[in-house]
Amino acid sequence: MKGFVQDIEALTLGNATFRKVLYTSKEMQLVLMTIQPGDEIGEEVHDDVSQFFRFEAGEGEVWIDGVCHKVKADDSAIVPSGARHNVKSTGGEPLRLYTIYSPPEHIDGTVHETSADARAAHEHFDGRTSE
Repeated sequence: MKGFVQDIEALTLGNATFRKVLYTSKEMQLVLMTIQPGDEIGEEVHDDVSQFFRFEAGEGEVWIDGVCHKVKADDSAIVPSGARHNVKSTGGEPLRLYTIYSPPEHIDGTVHETSADARAAHEHFDGRTSE
């Protein structure tokens, strides 16, 4: 296996899509996200998936089970499985981040150009990995 080795900061800062799945293994998944000012992921709960977030640019809020945490570039957050959560972009610039799902949540290679595209999609990890 080749794995994944790239400059994650450059990829995150250069990402223009709401969601872009970069790499998927059986145990985890690496995803880029760009949330436009005033937009959000949308409140959700993953019953069997924990999630790590690393913020590279912008300002926002991470809500975990009703508690608001302000975030900015260089911050991170972990949302344990079963926690109701949301990520909102509250600044004047897009909130740029990468997230790691464990185990994977999305179909490998998924790209959602906008948050509306992501909300309209009903795809979930189908067991196929990047390699």
